[in-house]
Amino acid sequence: MDTVFIFGEFHLDVANKALLRNGIPVDLTPKVFDTLLLLVEREGQLVEKEDFMQRLWPGTFVEDAALAENISRLRRALGNNEGQPWIITVPKRGYRFAPGVAKAAVALPLGPATTLPNVKAASRLWLKIGLSAATALMTIGVVYLYLGRSIRPAAVPVRSLAVLPLENLSGDPEQEYFADGMTDDLITQLAKLSSVRVISRTSIMRLKGTRKPLVEIARELNVDAVVEGTVTRSAERLRVTAQVIRANPEEHLWAESYDRPLGDVVLLQGELTKEISRAIRIQLTPQEQTRLASARAVNPEAYEACLKGRYFWSKRTEASAKKAIEYFQLAIEKEPSYALAYAGLADSYASPALAEALQESVPPAVAFPRAKVAASRALELDDMLGEAHASLATFKFLYDRDWTASEAEYKRALELNPNYANAHIWYAQSLLWMQRPDEAVAEARRARDLDPLSLVINANLGFILAVTHHYDLGIEQVRKTLDMDPSFALAHYRLGQIFILAGKHAEAIPELEKAIALSGGSPRATAELGIAYAQLGNRRQALKLLDGLKELANGRYVSPFNLALIYGALGDKNHALEWLEKADEERSPSLKLLNLSPAFRNIRSEPRFVELVNRAGLPAKAM
Repeated sequence: MDTVFIFGEFHLDVANKALLRNGIPVDLTPKVFDTLLLLVEREGQLVEKEDFMQRLWPGTFVEDAALAENISRLRRALGNNEGQPWIITVPKRGYRFAPGVAKAAVALPLGPATTLPNVKAASRLWLKIGLSAATALMTIGVVYLYLGRSIRPAAVPVRSLAVLPLENLSGDPEQEYFADGMTDDLITQLAKLSSVRVISRTSIMRLKGTRKPLVEIARELNVDAVVEGTVTRSAERLRVTAQVIRANPEEHLWAESYDRPLGDVVLLQGELTKEISRAIRIQLTPQEQTRLASARAVNPEAYEACLKGRYFWSKRTEASAKKAIEYFQLAIEKEPSYALAYAGLADSYASPALAEALQESVPPAVAFPRAKVAASRALELDDMLGEAHASLATFKFLYDRDWTASEAEYKRALELNPNYANAHIWYAQSLLWMQRPDEAVAEARRARDLDPLSLVINANLGFILAVTHHYDLGIEQVRKTLDMDPSFALAHYRLGQIFILAGKHAEAIPELEKAIALSGGSPRATAELGIAYAQLGNRRQALKLLDGLKELANGRYVSPFNLALIYGALGDKNHALEWLEKADEERSPSLKLLNLSPAFRNIRSEPRFVELVNRAGLPAKAM
């Protein structure tokens, strides 16, 4: 008697290594057959990758790609069972065979000279067994990686998408930045499609290494589908696999693998974008088609340097900004016409002058003109680069004080890249100071929806809510940010600011002290702490902080605006105005806080203050 497993329209004969579909033999290689047998034997249970390796290739080192290829062939042979896959992927772990397998012991009519039963014999077997498999129940997981051909497009268009961190299969931990950069590039390309919401990089990278089920990830990010994949990089070649899986109902939509020269990586990103758009049934606009078609090969060394530059810039610290500048400059040296590298250089030049982001090491009069030159050069090379338009918009707003031109650039950036979360939050902040609070909140929430796990965006959304006098909502939002990461300095700073705006100075102190400690002694957080002490009547402590900032300024850049904040809170009008005028001379972006900070409440009627407000381009009255 031989063992036969029965599922759906299939019969799996163990002894004769035969798979029948409605009585007709299905051609499988021995390894693929053994892969199926292991899955069926453990029906409904997770089969780890290591289990497959031990069973199929004992004592031999084999890359995961071999297993993935076997799974790919099986899926093509089996198809789906009433719309549900037989083989379910548990991300990063292994596979599970759908429940509903029956087991029977029967004698198959196989002659000595045959390897597969004939159709009539198989039909008799079918009738003799008389069993039918239960409807497959799919509980979790999705199709995994390395499939070698497209499957079929979604029956219903996908409107929201997340690209999960591509897995580095090179075996070299030093190549993690390359896999992360490829993830970032694919997100950037897909984000330029106007008819789909694409989750931004910051939220995606917080999921790196997670073992959460796909359904949970999709629910957390509020998306219809996810893209998964791997990257294997050698000295001269690149192997990428990718696939699209709908989350609800769980459905495998598309998969493909690519093996290309390393220099074709940018072209490959465009090809992936087009294939994924087809899989999710997104109709590309003529402009989007033109943009994808215009992609060209990039020097591999320049591409690699640009990836490293973006990696360091994303850390948003003074030290990492310096490293980012070095790598972007190297990318430009290797590829002088690399527009994306110039856009990254623009952002990296501006970062150390953003005191409100707790970065403050370069005077604005030095940082922003450099940023403008880089952003302008990026647009000379590629006027369709949304990131460069957003960088230029930020310069025009924070330094040129040309709010009309800034808004036009932000709108152009978002037209070209509607899913660029950074542009949405920067635009939101500019709308706030233009006293368009409802629009500011809407843009900030749009940024949060595109990047729901971004600590920076979540913290800044809370601040924007508070500035529009929704203090409780702002506090709640920032505390949610701290739930994600209690050590995030900017969130403690924003919470301290909100408490000061709400008149809760005692509650602001511990938050600002944490911000100072976690940021490595931010001068701006120190100045806000000085406001809190001054408002509580503790002049001694406020003066101590003021003296500390002056001493610090002997060894590094400290914005004059920080000293003006403490002097203003102490009621020293002359010194406050003196330091504000120094801040104005260097065109400090912090002057947009003139009408907001309670530190200047007692000097707002002073002619010198009114003149400063006018020169900053601010409305005459606070919100």
